[in-house]
Amino acid sequence: MNGDMQTLMEIGFNLIYLTFIWIIVALMTRKIGKIVTEERRIPQRFRLAFFLLALGDTGHVGFRILAYISGGLEANSTLVGLGALSTSITITFFYMILLDIWRIQFNKDKDLLYYGLMLIGIIRLIIMIFPQNEWGNLVAPYDWALIRNVPLTIIGVAIAFLMLRDGFNNQDSRYKNFGYCIVISFTFYIPVILLVQTFPLIGMLMIPKTMAYMVMAFLAYKYYYKTEIR
Repeated sequence: MNGDMQTLMEIGFNLIYLTFIWIIVALMTRKIGKIVTEERRIPQRFRLAFFLLALGDTGHVGFRILAYISGGLEANSTLVGLGALSTSITITFFYMILLDIWRIQFNKDKDLLYYGLMLIGIIRLIIMIFPQNEWGNLVAPYDWALIRNVPLTIIGVAIAFLMLRDGFNNQDSRYKNFGYCIVISFTFYIPVILLVQTFPLIGMLMIPKTMAYMVMAFLAYKYYYKTEIR
């Protein structure tokens, strides 16, 4: 696959993805008022989670598209880096919100596990402040890319495990499906983290990784919004 074709595929897929996520967020916003107040805690959190996901990825994708039409990625590395920073921040909050959704759904206390995973998310946010991340560069330093993605992987895999465990224990197929989506996402994301600098084409795995988020957004809408609770 030549570079121009890969670029077109990336832009085309990202525009489809962003359009889909923003439509889901808009539908959630339109319908949230039709859900009785006592039932809004989880729907509100899903709406916030996917709003943040869409916001960060809009910055990420939008800045990449601007870079492509303004001389290429290499000529606009700072713009690309800022986009990567924006999505790195919002995806961290995305998983922290999912953790709170799991807690509410299964009536869990804010215990050591909960605070520990939240702390891991905060640690990732702190790591991203360090200048060694070199957000202005097109390619992140390999060691710092690993360092900042370890906390995200821990919190993501932990949430997937918790949702799957309690989904099975409570015969709740919704959270089993959410857990599967997270597992699929990280299954494709981890090879990108480890190998993309050596094998750039492996970055194409971000497409199925992103599709897992699209499925999760659709399921959240289907389970909590499509059937209106009056």
